[in-house]
Amino acid sequence: MNGRVIGGRYELSTLVGQGGMGQVWTAYDGRLDRRVAVKLLRPATMTGPATAAEELRRRFVRECRVTAHVDHPGLVTVHDAGSDGDDLYLVMQYVEGADLSDHLAEHDPYPWEWAVCVAAQLCAVLAAVHAVPIVHRDLKPRNVMIRPDGSVIVLDLGVASVLDTDTTRLTQTGSPIGSPAYMAPEQAMGGAVGPSTDLYALGVLLHELLSGDVPFAGSTALGVLHRHLYEPPVPIRQIRPEVPEPLEALVLRLLAKDPQARPSGAHEVYEHLLPLLPARGAPTGPMDPTRPFLRPHAPWPARPATAPAPPTVPVPVIPPIPVQAPPPPPTAPPAAPADPRADPRHDPRVPLGTAAAPRTDLAAAVDEVKRLLGEGSLTQAVDLLGGILPAAAAERGERSPVVHILRKQYASTLMDDGQYRRALPELRRLAEDRDAEAGPADPGTLQFRYDAALCLEQLGETAAALAEFRAVLPYYEHDLARAFDIRRRVGLLLLATGQHTAGQDQLQRLLFDAERSYGPYHPLPVDLRRALDHQRQLGPRP
Repeated sequence: MNGRVIGGRYELSTLVGQGGMGQVWTAYDGRLDRRVAVKLLRPATMTGPATAAEELRRRFVRECRVTAHVDHPGLVTVHDAGSDGDDLYLVMQYVEGADLSDHLAEHDPYPWEWAVCVAAQLCAVLAAVHAVPIVHRDLKPRNVMIRPDGSVIVLDLGVASVLDTDTTRLTQTGSPIGSPAYMAPEQAMGGAVGPSTDLYALGVLLHELLSGDVPFAGSTALGVLHRHLYEPPVPIRQIRPEVPEPLEALVLRLLAKDPQARPSGAHEVYEHLLPLLPARGAPTGPMDPTRPFLRPHAPWPARPATAPAPPTVPVPVIPPIPVQAPPPPPTAPPAAPADPRADPRHDPRVPLGTAAAPRTDLAAAVDEVKRLLGEGSLTQAVDLLGGILPAAAAERGERSPVVHILRKQYASTLMDDGQYRRALPELRRLAEDRDAEAGPADPGTLQFRYDAALCLEQLGETAAALAEFRAVLPYYEHDLARAFDIRRRVGLLLLATGQHTAGQDQLQRLLFDAERSYGPYHPLPVDLRRALDHQRQLGPRP
């Protein structure tokens, strides 16, 4: 495959990694004359129903767009994504350095100060990722790079998001996404995951850096997952007494079985790590992860004289193209908004730099939104919808049918674009307005509430999502498909909150009803049996 050109511009060079579903190559970008990394995914190799491969392909570009919303120096940059023949490809920044697993092997025992600096940088990355929101789901040393200046780069964010977008979905083999050694209990049980799932993986990673080994090991993946669920971790200071007590306490909190017992977020973990960071003036060297804290923004260490740096080719910086509404007709110049609230600068829903459509050009702006949606340009459509909504409300009134349709489309497009945090208040507003007009049992009211619950689930607000799904479930007594969907989500959310018995009981009752309604070979009973079998295997052993 060496020499194959992907997407008409990326020439594969060296195979650097290979897994069950794909490969990672270094490649050459012929258009911009730069080295890149290309990850090839092969949906055709997936086991299970043939529709699974098509589902992965359909979601691939959308999830890469969600990933591209995260802007942080600690994340590998995604340059491009698409399909080439039977393969899906993801083109990423080429990162020079060593992965954290190799770095640990080369520096054994790993200085605890270094472990603190790695974890602090990972907290900064996770805080940015969880704000989107995305859950990495597979944080481990092989997915973390240490660059020559000591900075940490997290890999595979996009791929993790693509492989398991639905937080309550299992893989086709019935196993949760992730690596068993770093998998949180709720993830092992196949329940909904959230930001606290990544914090658990961070705890495992920290334990490994400090002790030289993961807290839970075993000869089989099932045995490892069982230990995650039921065994307490060994406190670090029993292995390395020189580790500070606050650091040991933090690792134990990160490894709590109950997600609610873990720190509230990556910001809190960083604040606990802050007092443990090295003081200024400490010695640094090449590939020292403390360097960014001791010498902020310092130049990278000079390369050895025996290994001169290869000549580089400057890459032109291409400014972003601003999103603009179509210009108004010459005969009808735009009028200033009558109400200051119509100005998007006063509306938190409108991104900075997005101009609102003038009142006289609302129809043209709506046509432009339709065109963008038809082309799949969701991000541009979101920005344009957010810009024209205040102008439309000022012109037609908040409760006009036009504004309602625009707000509904805005919320729907935000969800399709993975912007659940922005979609949630819009959906709640739509649900309240529809409830006031038609009542709580109206199909429109229920759909808005259901979508809001989906947003809560994706945001990792498990308890709130559980409460909302339970609140709307009684209204779907005569809608079997929706009722079964909600019951499945409730069961998996119960597992995610550590209520294993209740979650399994919920899924078992659903399996009985689904088999009675659909037959034993329908995809839903098959999926439920697989999930329940997996959880029974992880159950307490004598």
